[in-house]
Amino acid sequence: MAPDEAADPLILAIDVGTSSARALVYDGEGRQVRGWENHRPYAVRTSPDGGVTIDPDGLVELVAGCLDAVLHVMSRPPAAVACDTFWHSLLVADGSGTPLTPVLTWADTRSGPAAAKLRSHLDGRAVHARTGCVLHSSYWPAKLAWLRTKEPEVMDRAGMLMGFGEYLYLHLFGDRRVSISMASGTGLLDQNACAWDPKLCEVLQISEAQLSPVVDYTDSAGGLRSPFRSRWPQLDGIPWFLPLGDGACNNIGSGGTTPEWLVAMIGTSGALRVVRTAERVDIPWGVWTYHVDRRRFIQGGALSDGGNVFAWLMQTVQHAPVTDVERQLAAMQPDAHGLTVLPFLAGERSPDWNVNARAALVGMTLATTPIDVIRASLEAVAYRFGVVYDVLRAVLPPTRGIIGSGAGLIHSPAWLQIMTDVLGEPVVVSAVPEASGRGAALLALEALGHLPDVTAAPVPLADTYRPHPDHTRAYRAAAQRQQRLYDLLIGDSSRGDV
Repeated sequence: MAPDEAADPLILAIDVGTSSARALVYDGEGRQVRGWENHRPYAVRTSPDGGVTIDPDGLVELVAGCLDAVLHVMSRPPAAVACDTFWHSLLVADGSGTPLTPVLTWADTRSGPAAAKLRSHLDGRAVHARTGCVLHSSYWPAKLAWLRTKEPEVMDRAGMLMGFGEYLYLHLFGDRRVSISMASGTGLLDQNACAWDPKLCEVLQISEAQLSPVVDYTDSAGGLRSPFRSRWPQLDGIPWFLPLGDGACNNIGSGGTTPEWLVAMIGTSGALRVVRTAERVDIPWGVWTYHVDRRRFIQGGALSDGGNVFAWLMQTVQHAPVTDVERQLAAMQPDAHGLTVLPFLAGERSPDWNVNARAALVGMTLATTPIDVIRASLEAVAYRFGVVYDVLRAVLPPTRGIIGSGAGLIHSPAWLQIMTDVLGEPVVVSAVPEASGRGAALLALEALGHLPDVTAAPVPLADTYRPHPDHTRAYRAAAQRQQRLYDLLIGDSSRGDV
């Protein structure tokens, strides 16, 4: 809504994803305020050996620039600052907080061999039952073991082990704490105890002193350091709620606040998730388990490839403008191209967590066109969602339906219909353009006491896509063909349960 229609209290939300940073403003009813936002994309650094990293200081300044831009146009001060950042990142710093490594993202697969070594002498299922995470390159145990071997001098100097959200707040406030939500995505947290796992810390030769104290996100920061105090006087002294996991916030912001709704999200990556409220949960094999906050768990499956596949295709193959591509995609019949694609440009996470998985395209002829390749790749991502969906249905309570979220999905009617047909279930489209930022804002409103619970916030939903049975049957056969190619080229080596 327009700024003059925004209801107090205002929440300034920081949303740091793996390809861009945003600052947005939400009002007391969880509505985004038009014109009071700033979006700045950035590029991760990649290397042929699987490295995917981010310059921490450059990203801090990018976030600060977003805040500068929004505060310049805001005519009323916010009551609080909310924040969400990408899960699973790791940065090693010395005792003073000076980085010794770049930010290692979840997509960095260089620690794959270290993950395999950990699985060879640890009970992977027991680790998963405690931490909700498999022993995989996405998480801290593998990355820390890899650094111990690859860069022992760095680990010898390591005074602080943290994610980007902690580094950002350390910069701003001089204080180092981590929310339960962010800690839950490291692979080092005992999910039911909400405490660092002592057995893994011992194996990895790290101490709790190197890790940030684990608190809930409501244990807010306040009192900005110089020069930020003078740079943003209107943000000094108000609550800055601790960073939360962007995936958790995406569920909350898109309406997936209860176990009734699964949320299918495609942003840079992809995920299928459900939120549950409980004192403690059993952690079934086959799904990951993290936290929204102390009392809310989030469970599901994640894909390393989602919107990044479409972005790579648009940069790599000859194609028409995006609007024309969308029109051509919508006009095509399911699996009409004769192609089989393994969409693992960034490796595989759920369900098999195979660090050796790589992308493949099979079946091209002289008649194959760029739009065929694009359509086949989007269908291929949807097939992987289908595999995850089958796993979740087998181990989690039944849900009411599926909400489609994330810019990669909600801005592509063609991909939404593909996803609906593959899953064989209706998909209700979220009408929230920036669900993660909204989720962080709603949780801040709850923490302030303005909302009794995030479930009380309105759920903006748009169209419902319904599956075509004949399309679902065609896709089921194509998904089986994809699985046969997976088994042939990749097989079951380096899976998370080995």
